[in-house]
Amino acid sequence: MNWLSVVAQQWAAQSNWELLAVVLALGYVWLAARQSIWCWPCALVSTAIYSWLFWEHTLPLQTLLNLYYLVMAVYGWWHWRAMADTEPCQVQKRSGWYHLAAVLLLLPLSLAIGWSLKSYFNSEHLYVDALVTVFSLFTTYLVTQKVLENWLYWLVINSFAAWLYWQTGLYLTALLFVGYLGFALYGYIKWRSSYLQDPHAVG
Repeated sequence: MNWLSVVAQQWAAQSNWELLAVVLALGYVWLAARQSIWCWPCALVSTAIYSWLFWEHTLPLQTLLNLYYLVMAVYGWWHWRAMADTEPCQVQKRSGWYHLAAVLLLLPLSLAIGWSLKSYFNSEHLYVDALVTVFSLFTTYLVTQKVLENWLYWLVINSFAAWLYWQTGLYLTALLFVGYLGFALYGYIKWRSSYLQDPHAVG
């Protein structure tokens, strides 16, 4: 199939820096699912590499997004350590009303951003791009707070992201995000088990 040859070409064209960023990104998700604080150094280095790569490829919006991830990696490390110093890092839950309010706020915000970018970019996928970006920003914050439902958000976000990258011909990246779906499901199972076993769980 044609897409298989494109995937092979994209793999061959990858730089060693990009491969390192991908490996560390996978390490971040796997370690986060296991509630290891070492997920944040992986995220820090991976996002730093991606920030530089996206800037080199003249993708300023993706650069800004990864700079945000860079800051959140530092914050996540600090916050998880602070939690560990006072009590074991507990998985938390948020109410259904909290998530409903978040969706009702972020969904129109995503649509508004997509609409505002139509004047500057000629792309039929701007709305999906904005949706993935906005909800990724929010969900990354949920990870730093150890909110269980973050993994459910990632299941939806990564599904949209995989479709987006596939539609734009980035087949290798699309397959990576399909893999992220498995990690998100694994993370949810692990965190939910931890939450149910913790008598002092919040939420």
